[in-house]
Amino acid sequence: MPDLFDQTANTATLHDAPRPLADRLRPAAIAEVIGQKKVLSADGPLGAMLASGSLSSLILWGPPGVGKTTIARLLADATDLAFVQISAIFSGVPELRKVFEAAKLRRQQGRGTLLFVDEIHRFNKAQQDGFLPHMEDGTIVLVGATTENPSFELNAALLSRSQVIVLDRLSPADLELLVQRAEKELGRALPLKAEAREALVNMADGDGRALLNLIEQVAAWKTDKTLDTTALSDRLMRRAAKYDKSGEEHYNLISALHKSVRGSDPDAALYWFARMLEGGEDPRFLARRITRMSVEDIGLADPQAQSICLHAWEVYERLGSPEGELALAEAVTYLALAPKSNAVYVAYKAARAEARKTGSEPPPKHILNAPTKMMKDQGYGSGYAYDHDAEDGFSGQNYFPETMKRPVFYQPVERGYERELKKRVEWFAKLRDKRS
Repeated sequence: MPDLFDQTANTATLHDAPRPLADRLRPAAIAEVIGQKKVLSADGPLGAMLASGSLSSLILWGPPGVGKTTIARLLADATDLAFVQISAIFSGVPELRKVFEAAKLRRQQGRGTLLFVDEIHRFNKAQQDGFLPHMEDGTIVLVGATTENPSFELNAALLSRSQVIVLDRLSPADLELLVQRAEKELGRALPLKAEAREALVNMADGDGRALLNLIEQVAAWKTDKTLDTTALSDRLMRRAAKYDKSGEEHYNLISALHKSVRGSDPDAALYWFARMLEGGEDPRFLARRITRMSVEDIGLADPQAQSICLHAWEVYERLGSPEGELALAEAVTYLALAPKSNAVYVAYKAARAEARKTGSEPPPKHILNAPTKMMKDQGYGSGYAYDHDAEDGFSGQNYFPETMKRPVFYQPVERGYERELKKRVEWFAKLRDKRS
């Protein structure tokens, strides 16, 4: 047995160790990269840069396992830049100083440096600012990789000096191509039936690295049978869906849910609702947002919608998970099928804007109370018409500031209960015109 502290023995052991499939299949040229034709083609931003022989600093933004590291390495090879890789998780200021000093020496010797920073969003503002002078004087070409929205996580100064390249999650067709490459590398087909092969691709959820890891597990099984989906599922665990409860995926999925409800699609609404629950979202957050939808997008077209949402929220609080989530699902479905109106929402925003503009205008004196003699002498309450004494219970008096032209904020739609409210608004408008 080799001595664990013998460096020579350790080195030999490392060289003899099998390389992971993901490393063995790493593309050796840009043309071999799977799934990012939009940015790597001749007409794409990276393809155009390579054709011109000039590479600017980049931020590669995309989900895990779509080739960010591979693309950065190949860009360095294609432009004859030294490739240096660091991770923002494990690197601090001392490590960065060493990297910058080495890049300066390399530049003096006539060669540039492509500095690849994985998880660049993990660096704080001061650390991100530290890259700027070295980017500006040409010491490094920075290629940062991030799974988070750069506009949220990276400094404006850093973004202004870089081009953001959006990389897409791999499609099922891309992943199937990756399976075929893996089978060629392994020298044999995976022992899977067609539907199990499709299930394997779905398990990867758009992540090429995850797929290759799953393939390695399947390839290691000693079996003389062709496995079906059930057998595959029994042996493999599905990869957890990408979902960050405080990050961009949280906002993307709640936006998808809200817009599906607004678009009157109960199936899509239930799908995104379920996606968020499966991702570990707090049902209380969903209850709050669902109630907001009833106020913002249904409004008075169906006044009952708010009550249904509040009752569903209360049911969840009483039952908890998982039973209480069904009440929330019922509320989501009801909202999706309810008549839609944002008339009050629009009217409210317009009224707020007008209030900011005319915030010092006093109410007309005839609707002000006059509890003192002095106020009566000033005309407070003079000429006020008590609506209950008027014909139809409507006086038609002006209730806006005297210097303000009467605006129209609330304009009901011809949907749901607001049809009735529209009739009332128009009826009062006609009476007001008649009595004024």
